[in-house]
Amino acid sequence: MKIIRNILDLNKAIKDFKNFGFVPTMGGIHQGHISLIKKSQKQCKKTIVSIFVNPTQFNDNNDFKKYPRNLKIDIKILKKIKVDFLFIPNVREIYKKKIKNFKLYKNDKILCVNHRKGHFEGVLNIMNRLLNVIKAKYVFLGEKDYQQLFLIKKYLGKKYQFKIINCITVRDKNKVALSTRIKLLNKKNYYKVSLISKYLLKLKRELSINISRYNLSLLIKQNIKKLEDLYKIKIDYLEFRNEKNLNKFNKRGKYRLFIAYYLEKVRLIDNY
Repeated sequence: MKIIRNILDLNKAIKDFKNFGFVPTMGGIHQGHISLIKKSQKQCKKTIVSIFVNPTQFNDNNDFKKYPRNLKIDIKILKKIKVDFLFIPNVREIYKKKIKNFKLYKNDKILCVNHRKGHFEGVLNIMNRLLNVIKAKYVFLGEKDYQQLFLIKKYLGKKYQFKIINCITVRDKNKVALSTRIKLLNKKNYYKVSLISKYLLKLKRELSINISRYNLSLLIKQNIKKLEDLYKIKIDYLEFRNEKNLNKFNKRGKYRLFIAYYLEKVRLIDNY
């Protein structure tokens, strides 16, 4: 595995390759990331993984400081699974070039956009910068961060002519969606997350049988109250959204159930 820390060296390393896949990460490599990487390795001749904890997508500086980091372990894991290139730039390297920031359209100001000011502008900014250098043919993204995946495809897909490969959410044996933030939880709170995930998976299965007979607005209110009372969490949102365009679900087509909540001071998101 070739470790690269600046854009100049990256350009030299990848200039002769056309069919390569890109897996952007913020580190804390887990089985979810590994599933993306293995999918890229199967489909592409070469695979680039990036590790960069992007400060512009954190609306809370304390959250940025506390975000789990362990580069030595990440490198060890990535070497073991034979990643071709690992790009680890610092903040100065990434942001030295002035690039105009994105502004989200009004109809995209939903879900996490309403609760994390500037977050997705930061996500689009960093992905724009990375894709400007790493002109990958395929970008592999997990469906756990579904809104992120949707916005990257919408705002950057045509500009860079890449194809996003959606990869299903990887869950552990307790139905918890794998994420770096899970490492911030103690055993008691991890167990709560497991119960919440099982609850919502069951709700989705029950609704899938005949969702048309439900009053969705009332159902959401009832389940928010029940979840908050049972597990002592604070829910930012629990919503049904159309899978294709993230519009509010009108009982037609495929949909997902989206949730974001705080368990003590840790904010978690998921979709089912």
